[in-house]
Amino acid sequence: MKKILSAGMIAFATLAGCQSPSGRDSGAGEVASTKSPDTKQSFDVTGKGALIYTTADSTNYRLSRTDSLTFTDFGQPLETQPCIFIDPSHRFQELLGVGGALTDASAETFAKLPVPKQQEFLQAYFNTDKGIGYSLARTNIHSCDFSSGSYTYVRENDNELTSFNVDHDKQYRIPFIKKAIEAAGGKLTLFASPWSPPAFMKDNNDMLHGGKLKPESFQSWANYYTRFIKAYEKEGIPVWGVSVQNEPMAKQIWESCIYTAEEERDFVKNFLGPTMAKEGLGEKKIIAWDHNRDLVFQRANTLLSDPDAAKYIWGIGHHWYETWTGGMPQIDNLKRVKEAFPNINLMFTEGCNGPFQMERVREWHWGEIYGRNMINDFNAGTVGWADWNILLDETGGPNHVKNFCYSPIHADTRSGELIYTSAYFYIGHISKFVRPGARRISAASSRSELLTTAFINPDGKLAIVVMNESGKRIPYRLWINGKATGEVISLPHSIVTAII
Repeated sequence: MKKILSAGMIAFATLAGCQSPSGRDSGAGEVASTKSPDTKQSFDVTGKGALIYTTADSTNYRLSRTDSLTFTDFGQPLETQPCIFIDPSHRFQELLGVGGALTDASAETFAKLPVPKQQEFLQAYFNTDKGIGYSLARTNIHSCDFSSGSYTYVRENDNELTSFNVDHDKQYRIPFIKKAIEAAGGKLTLFASPWSPPAFMKDNNDMLHGGKLKPESFQSWANYYTRFIKAYEKEGIPVWGVSVQNEPMAKQIWESCIYTAEEERDFVKNFLGPTMAKEGLGEKKIIAWDHNRDLVFQRANTLLSDPDAAKYIWGIGHHWYETWTGGMPQIDNLKRVKEAFPNINLMFTEGCNGPFQMERVREWHWGEIYGRNMINDFNAGTVGWADWNILLDETGGPNHVKNFCYSPIHADTRSGELIYTSAYFYIGHISKFVRPGARRISAASSRSELLTTAFINPDGKLAIVVMNESGKRIPYRLWINGKATGEVISLPHSIVTAII
């Protein structure tokens, strides 16, 4: 079994000059991905160096500074000289943020930790210098599978929502989210997703096992989103946006609800969008689909081809679970969406690995799954990337239907130990070094074993990510406008971020 370092052995490198989340209002008017590629801005590497940060299997490197290289003149590379080619003059989508989900399970597990471990955990995720600088978060609207049980915010048959309250969340989740916001420096872009309406609003009279929203409950359910937003904001938690429905084509043994593309379109167009506007929440973002990449084009095409629905939709959310068939991630489907609807935002809204086995928690390939998906998603135009649970316990839960899975950090609540998996470090190679407001720039690899993506940060520094899933050492150079660094040695099963 391939292993990584435990919490007590971690040494984070501090990146000089790496900014905390920018002061721009990520909920304000400009839609990040509507910007056309910009070919007018150049980047001169004369006199500049590249700081190399590495995470690698079978080493002690964990986001560790491993090299410092300078650029020198370097004309046409030979085919025998591997390069990562970067052109900062070609600029694409703007990054909203990278983060994960603040679920009931995460909050309950956090509450079981000793206070020093709670502080370590918050710093590890949300501090930019000493952690990996999460800036984006998701949470659930009432219960999901990663809750200790099913619950709602209203009494049975209360279609008028007169009993609505979020008192349930005040024990664990609301305090947890508030601590996360504080640890992130007071700014965390948070969106919320429902897994199911209350049972009495559904045709199967069950929060679990799929079913559909009853037509007579459309308005009441639309009101529910606005009540949730206002209740959380009253508690001091700003809500940036909502998704319409988690996984609307999945009938699950946990909280779930089915919407066809036409049903989701009509609910947004006739109920959710107008209700948000009427309640003074028109600036809140609405994310549609929130499911796998396999059907994403068909869903986006149905929703966005109707201007009366499209005007309310900020973006299309996607998950990575289409590989349940045994096939490969369908990244090209995201590209088809961007080709057809270049002004829409793409957002990765959930991904995890499972089923959970404690003896496999330190396996290296979990991180590589994250790295591969993140690089490919960003290169396809994704503007934000939200992992699933940011913390689970030694069982891969709590989860009220035993759908246990892995998270980047696990807590062994018996010992109080925090277990940092490879996924934490792989995510960190982007979340720590690529800050909100960064623009993706052109980057290409001359070797198929090396996956790459690159950004220019708001402070003007470049962050180039290079991942090697192979078992080979591969030397390469960073090449920009006729100048290149000395060789970077890509270690087997490694990921690197270069800062220029």
